[in-house]
This record gives sequence, C-alpha cells and structure tokens, in this order.
Amino acid sequence: MVDAVTSTASPRDARQTPDIDSPAPTGPPDQTPRPPTIAAPRWWQRPVVRDVGVALLFLAGAAAVLSGLLRDPNGRWLALNPEDQTLYEWFLAVDTGFWSGEVDLVTDRLNAPDGVNLLTNTTVIALGLLFTPVTWAFGAPVSFALIATLNLAGTAFAWHLLLARGLLLTRGAAMAGGALCGFGPGIISQNNSHLHMTAQWLTPVIVWCVLALARSSRPDQPRTNAWWTASFGLAAVVTVQIFIGEEVLFLTAVTLLLVTLGYTAARPRLARRLAPRFVGGIVLAAVAALVPLAYPLWTQFFGPQGVRDGIFSASYFSADLASWPAFSALSLAGSPGAADLTTGPAEYNAFVGWPLLALAVACAIWQRRDAAVATCGAAALGMALLSLGPTVVVNGHRTAIPGPYALIDGAPLVDGALPMRFALAALPLLAVIIAVAIDRAAAARRPLVRYGVPVAALAALLPAAPLPLPTEARPPLPEFIAGGHWRQCVPEGGVLVPVPLATPPEPGPMRWATAAHATFGMPQGFFIGPYGENGTGTMGIHPRPTSQLLTKALDGEPVTVTPADRAAAQEDVRYWAADCVALADGTAGGPEARVVLEQLFGPGTRIADAWTWRL
Repeated sequence: MVDAVTSTASPRDARQTPDIDSPAPTGPPDQTPRPPTIAAPRWWQRPVVRDVGVALLFLAGAAAVLSGLLRDPNGRWLALNPEDQTLYEWFLAVDTGFWSGEVDLVTDRLNAPDGVNLLTNTTVIALGLLFTPVTWAFGAPVSFALIATLNLAGTAFAWHLLLARGLLLTRGAAMAGGALCGFGPGIISQNNSHLHMTAQWLTPVIVWCVLALARSSRPDQPRTNAWWTASFGLAAVVTVQIFIGEEVLFLTAVTLLLVTLGYTAARPRLARRLAPRFVGGIVLAAVAALVPLAYPLWTQFFGPQGVRDGIFSASYFSADLASWPAFSALSLAGSPGAADLTTGPAEYNAFVGWPLLALAVACAIWQRRDAAVATCGAAALGMALLSLGPTVVVNGHRTAIPGPYALIDGAPLVDGALPMRFALAALPLLAVIIAVAIDRAAAARRPLVRYGVPVAALAALLPAAPLPLPTEARPPLPEFIAGGHWRQCVPEGGVLVPVPLATPPEPGPMRWATAAHATFGMPQGFFIGPYGENGTGTMGIHPRPTSQLLTKALDGEPVTVTPADRAAAQEDVRYWAADCVALADGTAGGPEARVVLEQLFGPGTRIADAWTWRL
C-alpha cells in the first residue's frame, strides 16, 4: 500500500491525493519492477535542505509580523491587546516554578489566599516549561515575543510538512497551504497575545497520527507496529497539547469528527472495513492519554478553584456572516471598518476575504471527485456554520435564524470554546483544498490550468497577507520592582499588595510579579475562577472593601476614612496574609491614595521609588 506518510514517490507523480484505501502492491517481491536509476540530487536539492529553507522562510515571515515587538520585547508590547499580553507574561513567569519544585496545578501567586487553577486558565504550561531558561535569563516579555513568533512559523511549517510528506503534494502547493494555515487572517489576529490559540504546530501531527491509524487499520494490511505506534503517538501528542491549549485540541477534535463522518459517507464500504481497528485505536489512544491526564483534568474541573462551565456568551462571541467575505483589518487589503463585524482585534477569525473564498469554492468544484477535497469542503462548511453561533448575525444585526451551534449550545465542554473560533478550524481545510488544486494544476496538460491556478491562488492569497502587528511603548516598571528592592518589603513566597490591585480590565500590577518571576503572591488579579452564582465561573473576583476604598481614592473621589474602614483594612490584610502594601511613584491618583493608606496603616516607609507599609 502507498503510505502517504512515508512514501518517497515524487509528488508530481501523485495525480490523486494518496488515500487510506490506495491499492497494496501484489505479486512476489521478485516480480516487482525496479525503479529506474536516478542520479543523486545535489545537496541543495535534498528534501531536508529544502525543508530547512522553507522553515527559514516562514521564520522570516513571522519575524516580519512581530518585528515591532522583537526589536524591544521588554520596552514595547502589542498595542491592540496589552491586557492579555500582561496575563500571558504572568503565565510564563509562574510556569517557571515547575522547575524549582512548585508543581501544584493550583498556584498561590495570584488571588491570595485562594489561588488560581492553572488548567482552568490558559496558562500554556508546556510552553512556559520549554522557555523557562529564556524567562529566567531575559524575562517573560522576551519569552512571549519568541513564542508568538515561533508559533506562526511552526504552525506554517508543520502544515507544510503534512501536505508535502503526508499528501505528497508538490513543494509549491505545500508551501502555499502551510502559509495560509500559519499566516491566515484568523491566526494573525489571535497572535495579539493569545499564545494558546496560535500554538497550532501540533495539530498537523495529530492529523498525521489519525491518518496513520486509519491506514494501518485496513484488514488486508500486514500486522506491524504501525497501528500501535499511531495509537500511542496520538495519545502522546494529545497529552502535550492539553498543556498548551485545550481549545485548539477541542476544535481539532470536532474538525476530525466532521471529516471522519464525511469520509464515511463518501466511502461507506471502506469505512465499515476500517471501523473495528480504527475505533479500537482511538479508544486505546484515549485510554493511554487519560493515564497521565487523569489527575490534571480532575484538578481542572473538580479541584480547588476549578470551573466546569464556560464564562463567555455564545451569542456575543459568534461570527458575523458578513465577516467571512470581508478582509481583516490586519491584512494588506483590510480596512478599519472590519472592526464593526467582530468583538475585538484579537478575534478576526472569519475574515477570509471574498477572493480566497471564491478560490476555495472554485477549487472544490473542480476537484469534487477527489474524496479528500470533497470531505474537507464539507467539513469547512460545517465549521463555518458552527462559527455563526446560536443565532445568525448579519452586518451587526441579529436575525431570528437559528445557527447549527444552537444544537450544542450549553453542552459540557462545548461552552468552553467561543463559537467564532470554530472559523479558525476551517482555515486549514480551505488550505488543503487550495493546495491540492495547485498540485493538480502542476501536472495539467493545458497551459491555462497549469499556470492559471497558481496565478489565481497568488491573487487570492496576497490581499489576505498580514501586516506587522502594531506595538507601543509599555509603561516602565518602578525601580522598587526592577531593582529588586521589593525584597526589603516582602519575602519570597509572601504576599505583596500593590496599589492599585490588579483587575481583569486593569491587570498592569501583575507585571510586578512577572518581573520578579512570580516569587511573591498578590490578591485579586486577571484570571478565571469559581466566583459566580453557585460556584459558576467568572473573570476575576469581587474586590474586598479596602480595594474598593483605594480605587475610589485613585479615581479622585473624595474619601473619608472611618474606624469601620480601618477595621475592614485590618481584616482584609489578614485575609490576604499580606506582608506589605506598596504604592509606586507615578501612579495616577497616587498622592490621594497615599493619604488614605496612611490613615489605614499609619506612616509609610520609603523604599526606592515606592511608599511601603510593612504589615
């Protein structure tokens, strides 16, 4: 059987996408014709060398997109979503604690004293562990900038490898498909601080494992280790992906389910032959993955600070139907008006653009007899429809038309994913359709097809090409933190109360802990926790009385401190187990807040550029 994963056949000889039901060679080995002798390729023509060249090309493209951030990671941040960047830099800082023995999945370094469940929040633990040396040496902002860059390049390259080695497409077709997967409008938009969504470089590996499992499940396939390798390989990759981003894994699973159902409908006889061993392999992979994941998943959903429900509105976070043919504001052909069709600059998920949509539809019609193309087209349509949410929205107007998502709205696990992000999973499916069309055109006899399809693809892809993400200077850290003077106020592992306290809309004080590698804890913060009605999930926590009093002073409201306020302040710092309160110079409303703090805790002590109160 032609194995699409390991075959060394020339891509141009593959006129049809290698399929799991490709005929196996028959006859004894001595009757198999010998291939013609081919001269050894020059060093620059070797596949590995070309792969390195493609990887460097994608890396250069990713560096161009993140150029503003890479020039000065510690001095600049992404202008369109600095709040989430602050959050993810804190995640990367707290993840370093795993190397120093702090392996608890519920950290006490935020939301003191209750803490934060790391898996309930998208803490990208695997990435934090991998980049711990960089974080320790250069700081979390540098790790963030490198991960954001490598996520784009790695995703594009991984899809390129799957298309080139798994589907045996030509190098140009695989590069075009990989570029769309790694630099498409949706993933570029998510790269505004959503590291867990742009780390999609394991998705092609998951697809590879599923394809290998399907091929090794044929009844006429010789019993080898391929079935076991695919099953356990799938379990290993899924396990790692859980600690990078569960939402990407969920979207991948839904997409593969739609593809499997579509392929079953297209090839029912083959599906019946494959089903026993294929389903058995999936079950084996699930059981093998649950062995290392049982405790983490229990902690996430049933452990301390765990949340079992989604906190975001499916109706609000749904894709506008008009956004699909529109151009992202972050692309070459984009316009600022596109912002009216989505919830924010990090959610341009469905903005494929009409030329790319038209190209994908034309390519799907042209190659409709190809089972892989037909299946990808149907799955892409399914994911696009799911992205529309419970009710269809057109140009900002919510219609009465129900969307397919209404059938699964509120189901367990489903409500943890935003409907509009289903559009992200449609992008690789469109990329496969277009890449297969480019590959077929390269072998076409008619010049109009051979040259017309690549030119049309280039014309459709260029308007969707990304612009560099805008950046701006980030506020400097106080010398109290940057110079390590905080150690005179709070011991490592203690609790520091910054003024103001961090909240989801204003998480800036969390940068203090990030700069100190999260070696001290803080009350409140930007996180998901079980603080809603009946323990449902919420973003952040309701501020305690002292936090509310200080917020009023910082906002310029007149504050009269009463004995009740002093008693509440003492109760609050005891609840937080706080060691120190700190107010840095330059804080908006700082002088007014200092007066309130002195009335609550007495005269402050000057340390570097901050007023402090030891408790």
